[in-house]
Amino acid sequence: MRLNPDDRPDLGLTVGVDLGPRSYLIHVESDRPDAFGAFARAALDATWAGRACRRGLIVTDSNVAPFVKPYSEALRLAGIATTTVALPPGEATKTLERASALYDRLIELRADRHFAIIAIGGGVIGDLAGFVAATFARGLPLLMVPTSLLAMVDSSVGGKVGVNHPKAKNIIGAFHQPVGVWIDTATLRTLPPRELRCGLAEVVKYGVILDASFFAELEANAAAILQGDPAAIRQIIARSCQLKAAVVAQDEREETGLRAVLNFGHTIGHAIEAVAGYSGAFQHGEAVAAGMVAECRLAERLGWIGPEVTGRLVALLRRFGLPIAAEGLDTDALLDAMTRDKKNRGGQIRFVLPRRLGHVELTDQPTEEDVRAVLGRDRSQDGPRPDSRS
Repeated sequence: MRLNPDDRPDLGLTVGVDLGPRSYLIHVESDRPDAFGAFARAALDATWAGRACRRGLIVTDSNVAPFVKPYSEALRLAGIATTTVALPPGEATKTLERASALYDRLIELRADRHFAIIAIGGGVIGDLAGFVAATFARGLPLLMVPTSLLAMVDSSVGGKVGVNHPKAKNIIGAFHQPVGVWIDTATLRTLPPRELRCGLAEVVKYGVILDASFFAELEANAAAILQGDPAAIRQIIARSCQLKAAVVAQDEREETGLRAVLNFGHTIGHAIEAVAGYSGAFQHGEAVAAGMVAECRLAERLGWIGPEVTGRLVALLRRFGLPIAAEGLDTDALLDAMTRDKKNRGGQIRFVLPRRLGHVELTDQPTEEDVRAVLGRDRSQDGPRPDSRS
């Protein structure tokens, strides 16, 4: 591992992402920004570029910026001077234009390959800052401090970074592993309920695709999770990171097809986001929730699963206040967006569908008729979408 376990803080939970020379640790902590400096210094010192690192750029957004000072101070005490750039929040920030503006700032700062990028924020900031770290000077050391539940359990693991094109989500990107990830669950207290619900969609996904017992634990502990019980939250974050890390360790760059299982719910989910125009009508977790239900119904049409699997998924998503259908979006537009999905081969749309809880497979068996049938299903059976204003 890059970071010696003896160098990490004594408290919290630690998950290793085993990628040989690109391995790193994810540390799950609570209300300890002061300890971040020692973690960051140890993570950087374990890399060629990081050993000489004495400067860095903190990339955050205007919502998170008020909470950044303890992290910049911890880095200063660890011998790393930082400059902070705060960007507008939201998916609309994840563009090549914003990346170019960050390149401009790095050039102004005379950044070299020993200069660190520190991403403090949700998934948008992690993706954008990570993309800049991957592409500036052919790669800069990257430290990630995800502050949303969605970023903690998803984008913090695996090294996928990128920006959106107006016609496709995450279509411009790279693989760039961080040197370390610091998760402080105290930051979740600052999030609106809608943001927390979006993260729970990805947590539920791991139970469907990889671990039926974890899915059952989520069903049993839903009340504690919704109440924000600290131990329950830390456990679901650590377990989600472990499950994703196990997949990434076997297929870091999506060369064997195994990593594709992580895209359950995303073929339709990404299409929902693209058709909605990344307007915020559907946030990523909400689109994935609706996508998972639709893709479960595709599996039903293929005879892979019975309705009881979809029923359990729908019940859990409803318990967590997540939508289970994409309302008001044109089916033709959704199908067109799916044709641009990165998993496709030979012009065929490919889906990750469950064979049972805890096991999924990649397939191109669903026909256009099947997809139209699940997208056009009677929405009155699904209940209203949660109020996007909350």
